[in-house]
Amino acid sequence: MPRPTLQLAGALGHEAADKRVEILRAVGTSGSISQAARDAGVSYKAAWQALDTLSNLAGAPLVERAVGGAGGGGARLTAAGERVLQAADEVARARTGVLARLAQRSVPAAVAALGMRTSMRNQLPCAIASLRKHGGAVDVRLALADGAQLAARITAESAQLLQLARGQQVVALCKATAVEVRGQADAQRANVLHGTVTRASRGAGEIALALAGGLQLVGFAAAGHGLRAGAAACAHMDASAVVIAL
Repeated sequence: MPRPTLQLAGALGHEAADKRVEILRAVGTSGSISQAARDAGVSYKAAWQALDTLSNLAGAPLVERAVGGAGGGGARLTAAGERVLQAADEVARARTGVLARLAQRSVPAAVAALGMRTSMRNQLPCAIASLRKHGGAVDVRLALADGAQLAARITAESAQLLQLARGQQVVALCKATAVEVRGQADAQRANVLHGTVTRASRGAGEIALALAGGLQLVGFAAAGHGLRAGAAACAHMDASAVVIAL
């Protein structure tokens, strides 16, 4: 079986606010995933999720179980895990220098989001208005600049790893195919954004909306929608289809 190539860019191409590298470092220090979870202030399940995701992005196992010892076993970093931490330190030093230079030029913090690549066409800057735990999930209410609100439902582990807090600036992501556009809002549905049609396909197809605050949103409408450029319309998406990014 060929040896996997370590993908450092994949493992480290995310904001420092994501606690995955912190958890990996804690495993290396303590030799225990449960202790690393306590040190990072997350659940054991969230710590494992973080390590599994980071290993997937790196393209190689970063942690292995250690057998024996005074505690009867634990965990230790692989050589790939050590390399990821070394690279993370270098990236952090470089990032600190770049942000310091940008701060002197008064460059908006939102510029950092330009480095993110995703297939999700809808990317809406917003702020967290509230967080409410609902079973094993967390309902996150997001406030757009124009006062409109959007709901997202994520796992409790994801909320922990992202260290979400009220007032925090984030980006809401949603696939265009998960957005249903209609001429009138359905009173039975939540998570509705209102706007004006800027582009409309004939028949069933893609509809582009300009929201009140100037943001753009893309979705799809069913056949016979009758929407034309300049018409008022609304977009609906399930809370579980909204992804939160830092």
